[in-house]
Amino acid sequence: MKHYDILIVDDEQRYAIMLANRLKLRGLSCEVRFDGRTAVDILRKAFFPWVILDLRLPDRYGSEVLSQIKTISPETQVIILTGHGTEKDRKECMALGAHSFMNKPLDIGRMLSIMEQDKE
Repeated sequence: MKHYDILIVDDEQRYAIMLANRLKLRGLSCEVRFDGRTAVDILRKAFFPWVILDLRLPDRYGSEVLSQIKTISPETQVIILTGHGTEKDRKECMALGAHSFMNKPLDIGRMLSIMEQDKE
């Protein structure tokens, strides 16, 4: 089974690919999916310690995908990434087990710091 560090789930394909490429430059291996269904499918086949999950996907709302991720792989840490999230969304996602809730544009340095702190 191939190992990845991060699964990026975002329907903005150019943004998701750019983010994956920037993380690869930092030595992380990434896999990208553009909708909730295919993200959940790959999580059934491979373990990802981290998922960066867009809140608004074309086929499912991010909180629904988050709930499915936590059912399939409770130890996977999920960072919700959004350009349109509300405080209600943040509270719901955190209650469902999200590790963090971040706004776009993503501060990669901050995200990596959050991930590094979690290792300690």
